[in-house]
Amino acid sequence: MSESSFSPVEYWCDLQCPDCAAALDDVRALREAYGDRLEVVLRHFPLDKHKHAFAAAQAAEEAFVQGQGWPFVEAVLARTEELGRRGEALLVELARGLGLDAEEMDTALIDGRHMLVVDADQAEGKAIGVTGTPTYVVAGKRLDGGAGQAGLRERIMELLGAP
Repeated sequence: MSESSFSPVEYWCDLQCPDCAAALDDVRALREAYGDRLEVVLRHFPLDKHKHAFAAAQAAEEAFVQGQGWPFVEAVLARTEELGRRGEALLVELARGLGLDAEEMDTALIDGRHMLVVDADQAEGKAIGVTGTPTYVVAGKRLDGGAGQAGLRERIMELLGAP
């Protein structure tokens, strides 16, 4: 890690979670404050109560493969309620709207090529004590955002150091 970079921020997320959608404001603010020196890493933690979260995590992985991961994640999180109603059809529609290969997205959801990545994230999350979303891991410290976002951005910045 160079002197101008910071510890990565792991953003443990369920893409059908309204709290994760709200947490995007903190992620955007951190990116604005730290710029390219800060890496925000999406980690998947789909919750059982959200029936389309696992598919959304797989779709996000495919979007990253196609070069539009974060725009896709933001688009999904902007429509969590609709995802609950429409499921995979919405994911493919969002992919198409972002200029991704929607057929490849649909195929990835059918063949499950990204399931192992999502499963591995979920297992690691459980191993380190993630119980809800959003959760952040910064400089080895776990911060639970599921109880509310108040003060989290400041705590993350405190752990990272001055921008």
